[in-house]
Amino acid sequence: MNDEINYSNSPLHGLGLKSLLVEIVDHYGFEILFAYLNINCFKTNPSINSSVKFLKKTDWAREKVEAFYLYEYKNLPRASYDQFSLPPRERVIPEDQKPGNPKKLSLEDAERLREERGIKSAERLREKKPATRDAWSERFSKKKIDPWAR
Repeated sequence: MNDEINYSNSPLHGLGLKSLLVEIVDHYGFEILFAYLNINCFKTNPSINSSVKFLKKTDWAREKVEAFYLYEYKNLPRASYDQFSLPPRERVIPEDQKPGNPKKLSLEDAERLREERGIKSAERLREKKPATRDAWSERFSKKKIDPWAR
């Protein structure tokens, strides 16, 4: 029995960050990448080299770009919950899933998606917010504490 995981079916297998970025920038452009990913390296003086430099230093941004590559550019079905919790390079793509054609993306769709995410985020915040204040915050909010006063 072999315990090694086969990553060879993953489109990210053997693909460098710069090659990945060149591929998606050639297809979509920096403007679409910024609209969908909201990462400033695609907005402020965008270039392949500066973006690669930023993405190599910033794990969360690199993982966001790699996930975009897998699920938008390569048009793979969404990962299972277990796989989705892993970074994109560590995800195992089943043998029966093959990359498709890149999705057609537009700035209008990106704006609509951003609005939907904002609404969902606001709903989640409302659900988390307690209806009543706890005793600790009540007690200390009544006192006017000025750390600079003598």
